[in-house]
Amino acid sequence: MTEHPPETVRAVEHELTALLRRSRAVSWEIARQVHPNLEPNAYGLLLWLRRTDSVRLTDLAAQLGIGKGTLSRQIQALEELGLVRRDPDPDDRRAWGLSLTDEGQRRFDVAREGRLDRFHRTLEDWPTRDVEDFARLLNRFNENYF
Repeated sequence: MTEHPPETVRAVEHELTALLRRSRAVSWEIARQVHPNLEPNAYGLLLWLRRTDSVRLTDLAAQLGIGKGTLSRQIQALEELGLVRRDPDPDDRRAWGLSLTDEGQRRFDVAREGRLDRFHRTLEDWPTRDVEDFARLLNRFNENYF
């Protein structure tokens, strides 16, 4: 195991804290673009649902690292907004598959374009290799953090 200087680890903590703080502010904006009553933490949930055709609640809870009860309440709120639907799982009649409604997908895609535009503007002066390295290192950090 590599021993990193404390000031280096503190610098990582500082930068991640700044990133997360800014990200929360942006998440409020984007959530409101999807639906005026959408909670900001729901954007990440919608992103996971957008990546899949259908996913079980238990599988999604495991992927996101949150409890099934918490996720169930979030899904219910998204259903009430008309953004998410539950369909019977063809392999298990006791289970349900979660997916975005057509309206949920449309609203999410519009909001996501705005977020991606912001990323493009932020990264437009970076060399491609730096953006690739940044994505790779963020992935590595996220896979090992929890």
